[in-house]
Amino acid sequence: MPSTMRAIEISEPGGPEVLRLTERPVPVPGPGKLVVRLAYAGVNRPDALQRAGAYDPPAGASDLPGLEGAGTIAAIGAGVTGWKIGQRVCALFPGGAYATHAATDAGQVLPVPAGMGLREAACLPETFFTVWSNVFMRGGLQAGERFLVHGGSSGIGTTAIQLAHLFGARVFATAGSDAKCAACTDLGAERAINYRHEDFVKILQAEGGANLILDMVGGEYLPRNLKSLAEDGRLVQIAFLQGPKVAVNFAPLMVRRLTITGSTLRPQSDATKAQIAQALLREVWPHLAAGRLRPVMDSEFALEEAAQAHARMESSAHIGKIVLRIEA
Repeated sequence: MPSTMRAIEISEPGGPEVLRLTERPVPVPGPGKLVVRLAYAGVNRPDALQRAGAYDPPAGASDLPGLEGAGTIAAIGAGVTGWKIGQRVCALFPGGAYATHAATDAGQVLPVPAGMGLREAACLPETFFTVWSNVFMRGGLQAGERFLVHGGSSGIGTTAIQLAHLFGARVFATAGSDAKCAACTDLGAERAINYRHEDFVKILQAEGGANLILDMVGGEYLPRNLKSLAEDGRLVQIAFLQGPKVAVNFAPLMVRRLTITGSTLRPQSDATKAQIAQALLREVWPHLAAGRLRPVMDSEFALEEAAQAHARMESSAHIGKIVLRIEA
């Protein structure tokens, strides 16, 4: 491996303009770790939060942004088995994927699904780990249940729609334009709700309520989500784009036996993330290889255009995933 690498660092907390190209030492894999030479990296909301100074990396993680990517294995740490140099992989990273090389725990590395390119594979880890762990493991979604996902045209949303539909749920999604709503129905949503003109509460109540809601909006959506749930319904919170604080009447939780839960992926233990990876390999990867699932791609930017990629994401004009091209 080379001794140095190209990377994008956060020069100071701020807007997209604080992202700058730099040179850093190539990471060396410790015990149980792998180093991946990256071809592409996914761009995600947590990257923007970190850039703005609102989401610090875990202790010991790289200060560089980037939580997912795909490429080839470049170095293998002590105690790692089952992988070989040059193998095509995609991986979840604790940070550092906006670079030509990044290190992660071997348990968070997955093979690139058969027939898929590295560009598409770079978009799998962050969204699929998040959706599978929150919708199916934590939320317990079952076939036949009514599932509502907010932000249906986002990377998380497009993944959640496809997975829930594939596993037999009735899928409802919210989005902010007719074009985004059309994208949601194309992916398997039974009903896409334009939140600018329609009330998702009334629509879900007319259907009997949602058995499960996946929300990343927060704010005033929280009391509305509770009204949208069926009895014994579950709300899983994974972000708060409108803020984490709001006044809520919790009495209906007891009367209607509702459940509110949530999680963030990045701070969880390596062991927990490895368990999620194995569940994905077993339950989801065969569907990706068979073409029954696919990451929805929005746009591609060169590594040195990371600021433009962040601006695109924060404009909310995108549908699906944005990637950085590092070394194709």
